[in-house]
Amino acid sequence: MISLNDYLYSGDTVLKILHKYSKDLKDNALNAHNSIDLVHCNFLLQQIEILEHNDFLSSQSQRIRELYKLMAKEYPFLAFTFRGRIKSIIRAEEKFNGYIVEYVYDYYKKNGDFPSIDDLKQKLSCFRDLIAYRIVVSMPQCHIKEGDNRKETELDYLYKIANMLPEFLEERGFSVQISEKENKNHSERLSKELIPYFRDYIENPTPIGYQSLHITLYDNISRSYIEVQLRTKDMDDYAEIGAANHLGYEKRQEEERTRRDEIPMGIYPIFDEAYERVVKLHEIDLSEVNVNMFGAINNSVVNDGCGLFRGRLILPYEHLSRFQNDLID
Repeated sequence: MISLNDYLYSGDTVLKILHKYSKDLKDNALNAHNSIDLVHCNFLLQQIEILEHNDFLSSQSQRIRELYKLMAKEYPFLAFTFRGRIKSIIRAEEKFNGYIVEYVYDYYKKNGDFPSIDDLKQKLSCFRDLIAYRIVVSMPQCHIKEGDNRKETELDYLYKIANMLPEFLEERGFSVQISEKENKNHSERLSKELIPYFRDYIENPTPIGYQSLHITLYDNISRSYIEVQLRTKDMDDYAEIGAANHLGYEKRQEEERTRRDEIPMGIYPIFDEAYERVVKLHEIDLSEVNVNMFGAINNSVVNDGCGLFRGRLILPYEHLSRFQNDLID
């Protein structure tokens, strides 16, 4: 079985690694008539396309910047950040294979059988967040009037931004995509016509308490999908340094590996291979990895200059409130 781990110790660039991995995986898939590995190859090609031909990111980030400039004008009293990133190579690989494991396991548990190849291929067409932008807003405490609730005030502004964002970006070459995830609960702050487009994890938190607003758009200029996330500072803290952070995610994934025992080895090779790839990625010692522009002392102290582990930063825009000591009328 071919895995990404096999290519991380020769000093190559991430692009050369992806090219080698994709080619070898494709050759192996054709010989074994494995159509899921061909889907996997196409997923790798998406990453290659973004990394090789990323001039469009300048255009894209400039159009995103127009939203930042509007917010700075309309809400000068708010503090907020815009962050953009390309998903890391390791995280993308983990997510693709992890999705196979999760979907096949859940299907097997429910039906006592395995999904068809066509069904699985259709489910694997859902990855649209290789490029993602995050907007984090905060109302400075000095602007909160006595008796007002800071959390509710921030939510009001967050949903105001959400309500204007789709039309604003559509005017600049983006097309809003209907969400495949249906919200059980709906916020009265979100315009009714926009409910089908947002994945509202604020009104529908994940089991671990993660909250955010997500929306997917298609950039017609670059012909690529992007995801935009909107959070308050408290939500972002919880996701980045709280219970929902990536290290906590890794620990939960390790606990879920015991689910492997419920599916007999060898009867569904696609599951076996995806599961093994995920496990190998979880067990990787980053200090041993030899990839150009990457270095690590351990799995926590990492200097990633190529997007292998932490992802590649597209833009950081920061706006601090211009009225640091005055209440806002």
